[in-house]
Amino acid sequence: MTDDLSVIPATAGIQNGGAPLAALDPSPGGQPLRAVPGIREGDDVILEEQALPATRVRGYWQSVFYRLRHDPVTLVFAAIVLLIVLAAVFAPLLAPFNPYKESIVGRLKPFGWRDHPLGTDELGRDMLSRLLFGGRVSLLMGVVPVVIASLVGGLLGVLAGFVGGRTNTAIMRTMDVFYAFPSVLLAVAIAGAMGGGMANGMLALTLVFIPPMCRVAETATAQVRALDFIEAARASGAKTMTIIRYHVLGNVLGPVFIYASSLVSVSILLASGLSFLGLGVRPPVPDWGLMLSTLRQSIYVVPFVCALPGLAIFITSICCNLVSDGLRAAMDVRM
Repeated sequence: MTDDLSVIPATAGIQNGGAPLAALDPSPGGQPLRAVPGIREGDDVILEEQALPATRVRGYWQSVFYRLRHDPVTLVFAAIVLLIVLAAVFAPLLAPFNPYKESIVGRLKPFGWRDHPLGTDELGRDMLSRLLFGGRVSLLMGVVPVVIASLVGGLLGVLAGFVGGRTNTAIMRTMDVFYAFPSVLLAVAIAGAMGGGMANGMLALTLVFIPPMCRVAETATAQVRALDFIEAARASGAKTMTIIRYHVLGNVLGPVFIYASSLVSVSILLASGLSFLGLGVRPPVPDWGLMLSTLRQSIYVVPFVCALPGLAIFITSICCNLVSDGLRAAMDVRM
């Protein structure tokens, strides 16, 4: 017989007038396992040990996706963000008019004027077309600085948090210098010093976002460095870069990703602010902040048309913030 089979006499069961027997666990103090049909007294019963049903344990990322699937608020606003991104990507196909085509006759027209569903701006250009193309620029200036800052600031933070000592002091004290200035004023000062423009605006936003990203990565790395599995990896002879690559980065990416997702809306607002002040995108390139700046003098003529760029900035920022909150709640295992 194999180990998973037990031979017990049928007399160990309970027979009541030829009824099926309830076999007993052969271990000391065993309890009835199950009724065995067709077994009578005097027979030997061969029973397989009863195994508990297997419990499926979700992994970390499976738990994250499970929580996201059951979070309707996050799913709704994520769908809105996806629609905004798709509208910006496919702007050349969706735009009814050329966003750069001017018309002196059609200046500042209301909604629905001559096949212009959202009216026209101060130069007679179609507002819907410019909003679609402006979304491409605004989203680009909102995402690219965050991605670059996450990479640079994350690497500096991991290095400072894991190595410690003078390396940590040199990196973090340098980052603290940037904390002495408000982010808006620092972005305006850097963009103004470099002369404005789309590239300079993105560079200014990247420099603004690197210090907080570095701080988040350094804090998370310092917490992971004190755990037992890092000491075990060191005791096994693993090199520093090997430990960082295989043991530290996986535990630091979560907090960095959550914080980076919350910075996207801030980056969109700051980029629009730079364009509004003339330090970002240059005319005639459509951008939500620049459109808001050029239309502010016409607010009393067509107020609803002039409010459209601001409404686009507001909706995009709010949706990105709510999606970021949903991601934080799904990725935080303590919640």
